[in-house]
Amino acid sequence: MRRALIRRVPAHLSMVLMLGVTGQVGQVLVLRELLMVFHGNELSLGIILAAWMLWVGIGSRLGAAALHRWPDTERLLRIDAALVALLLPATVLLIRVLPAAFGAPPGALLSLFDMVVASLTVMAPLTALLGAQFVLLARIWRARDAAGEASGATGAAGAAGAAGAAKTYVGEAVGNALGGLAFTLVLVHHLDAVQSALAIGAAMLAAVLAGHRPIAGLAVAAVGLALLPLASRLDDGATRLQWRLQAPQYALLETHRSRYGTIAVLGRDDQVAFYQSGHLVFATGGADERAVGLEEQPAVTLAHLALTQHRDPRRVLLVGGGLRGTLREIVRHDVERVDYVELDPSLLAAAAPYLGAGTRAALADPRVRVLHTDGRLFVKTGEDAYDLIIVDVPDPTTAVLNRFYTVEFFAEAAARLRPGGVVVVGALSTPDLRGTAIANRNATLYHTLGRVFPVVLAIGERHLALVATFDPAQVTHDARVLMARYQERGVVSPAFGAGHLALLLDPGPLARINWVLRHHGRSATAHLEPPPASPLVPGDPAQQRAHEAALPPVSERFFVNTDARPIGYYHTLLFWSALTRADAAPALRWIAHVQPWWALPPLALALAVAALLRTIRRTRAPAGPRDAGLPVSGLRDTGPRFAVLFAVFTTGLSTMALQVALLFAFQSVYGFVYEMVGLIVAIFMAGLALGATLTRVLVRDPADRRVLAAVQAAVAVTALAVAWALPWAGGLASATGVFAAFAACTFVSGVLNGADFPLATACYLALDRRPERSTAVVYAVELAGACIGAALASAVVAPVLGLVACCLLAASANATAFAVLGVSGLRPVRIDARAT
Repeated sequence: MRRALIRRVPAHLSMVLMLGVTGQVGQVLVLRELLMVFHGNELSLGIILAAWMLWVGIGSRLGAAALHRWPDTERLLRIDAALVALLLPATVLLIRVLPAAFGAPPGALLSLFDMVVASLTVMAPLTALLGAQFVLLARIWRARDAAGEASGATGAAGAAGAAGAAKTYVGEAVGNALGGLAFTLVLVHHLDAVQSALAIGAAMLAAVLAGHRPIAGLAVAAVGLALLPLASRLDDGATRLQWRLQAPQYALLETHRSRYGTIAVLGRDDQVAFYQSGHLVFATGGADERAVGLEEQPAVTLAHLALTQHRDPRRVLLVGGGLRGTLREIVRHDVERVDYVELDPSLLAAAAPYLGAGTRAALADPRVRVLHTDGRLFVKTGEDAYDLIIVDVPDPTTAVLNRFYTVEFFAEAAARLRPGGVVVVGALSTPDLRGTAIANRNATLYHTLGRVFPVVLAIGERHLALVATFDPAQVTHDARVLMARYQERGVVSPAFGAGHLALLLDPGPLARINWVLRHHGRSATAHLEPPPASPLVPGDPAQQRAHEAALPPVSERFFVNTDARPIGYYHTLLFWSALTRADAAPALRWIAHVQPWWALPPLALALAVAALLRTIRRTRAPAGPRDAGLPVSGLRDTGPRFAVLFAVFTTGLSTMALQVALLFAFQSVYGFVYEMVGLIVAIFMAGLALGATLTRVLVRDPADRRVLAAVQAAVAVTALAVAWALPWAGGLASATGVFAAFAACTFVSGVLNGADFPLATACYLALDRRPERSTAVVYAVELAGACIGAALASAVVAPVLGLVACCLLAASANATAFAVLGVSGLRPVRIDARAT
């Protein structure tokens, strides 16, 4: 029995599995490296994935063409694997120098065009080779299956072609799942990016060589292991070169590898800046206590302004900001306890040598409890109540940060307040809110807080503090009251005095800022227009609040920030782009014009094309038997071919749109999706492998287009179910329950996507009769759909229309595919016995 089982396991299965492992680990490595270059901007997430899938699809077609010209599959596979093993670490190293190629100054965001060019260019060779490898391995599997069939069996060769592609698809999916688990559980903790790339590339090449040259395979594995120390030095050198090119005025002091992203510590004179995953986390004035650096002044101001807005703050929650001076200033007040939430302990370890004595003393203060957990998750699931909650995280330039500025988070924070409690949020601003982008963003934060709290007070010009409470008597815009509280508490700070409060609450600027924020965003086109100019005498904030009920309603779509529609993140990106790279702003502004109905014309066009092809087939097809048990050709099969490929395309598009929605939604609760991305992908790929396997086991005739149509309907229904489930899952109180809900949605999505590919391949092969070409075409079309779905969902739909819109796009696309298949005809077609 054991021998029979061994004979049934193909020798090349290890190659197929390693293709999946290499592809998945390579994708995660490239994704993380490019996100560092793109400052963690999730708009680039779809662009990166789209470029990856586009080149894999092109590579699959090139692989089919190569097989047609050079039929030595084994030799082509060895060459392909050797090139992938070399290119994977080389691609990681190349990404490190991308910022210099675009001449972007430190802190500047690359434009959408730059991101597209960078992603397409840097990934092209590697991903094209991975796509070609899929076709080569499918050919090997087809040849093995065909050799095992009786030579005269009807449909043997064609069925082997469809089955070979399906089996390779399943094997690659299993490898993808294994690669995702390996990255999450092992690689991210023990190896750097270049080491991981080298190890996985060497393992894949060793698996390919081991089939015919076991000694060569062992030698490659041994060489890869021996080169790991050299790879580590290359990784370190590339990181130093990256920062030398990107920030030549700064010296890279050190780097720290963390599960949440690489931490880089840069220094210039007395300033020390801390970057994580390419994004500026905070900067300090260094260890010199004689003067507080300019970069710390906003933190100092925020701390004292927040503490004085409460009559007697005993228990304080600080989310972020503790290392840049906020915590140091909080403990100067007579508070009872401060809970300081900082996600990454590696960040504290990296910052420790550069912190001033005051901040070090604050961290050691017995009243301070440092909590290494996600701030959003802590606020959502914790049980302690606070008099004051200070949110001091960077501006929402990413979806990860935006989750601290949404209606849902503010509601969760409100639930953690004691009676009379206050929430204070800081954000960058401009005097008199000059600039449409910053006015849009800050008005969005103001109105979002206003959805939860009846009292919202805006204070400050260059740095805005938004103070929110349920108790109108608790907060005040009267500088004399705040100054009295400050002095009564005996607070002594070298960087702040009672007089600063008088400057912050100057009645004129204070009234204007509050008037503009309260009035901006109350028309359908407000996001495209500058904010209204305040009247000469706008009235103080209390008077303005009394008349607010008479104002028009706020535009929910563009001025209320939610987990499901992260519009605050979009406004912030537009502001930073206009500030640092003026050429990047127009493309982002265009996104604001997107309307939901824009998806309808392409879908209607697909239906019209299907109907036209059906009409042509009926009127111009040659006379003869309608069905002799063999596939028809020419005009009669053009419509069915189009329908099958459209179904494949829409399934790829829908799957990626759903994945983007699920990733964004999962991230809004957990916040560290990039650490978990390997596990999330593993869950999806496990579902994909199961779906493809169930199709092979349960479907008697995979070329039956009725089954393919049923899968399209199932995807549409699932997308609608996910659209309903996202808000429900995000509201679950249990973190475990949230993860289980998102994992279930991800798994089901994978099952349906996995079921689609073998069915579509069999249906198309029945019409085309060329196995390698059919496999390459179907694979490429699915990836093209996934490419467009990732780009649309991540860069266009999610930021402006919201995550539910991503799900509705998926549902509409697959419902249209179901209709297109129906219009084109659903009669089953058997695979031609002469197909080869």
